[in-house]
Amino acid sequence: MTGEIAGYAMEKLFEQGALDVFYTPIYMKKNRPALKLTVLCKETQKDKLQKSILKHTTTIGLRSYKVDRICMNREFITVKVKGHKIDVKVVNYDDIVKYMPEYEDCKKVAKEMDLPIQNIYQKAIKKMQKIVEG
Repeated sequence: MTGEIAGYAMEKLFEQGALDVFYTPIYMKKNRPALKLTVLCKETQKDKLQKSILKHTTTIGLRSYKVDRICMNREFITVKVKGHKIDVKVVNYDDIVKYMPEYEDCKKVAKEMDLPIQNIYQKAIKKMQKIVEG
């Protein structure tokens, strides 16, 4: 399967409700290089996504199994960095709190201002911390 076909299959799986999709390079029998496709989904999406994998990839068979999953609670808060709005995902679980500025927002500001993207990330996180600390 070519990289282009793999990329298209990934797009289709996300469009159809996959929670995550990724490839891992592996070696099959006779030392043949291959891609292992992993798709995470809700049980209600399983049949539809399995059919999509069979339709949009070169595979002739699938393995599936259930896994446990925990997720941090999440919300979005908008901060301003140099006059530009950036959405920051705030996630928490018990006493653990993390801030993750949205990549596309940071990228847009970095391009417009010709600044390194990491500077925008850092400024957004500092703004978020000031909001939380009061």
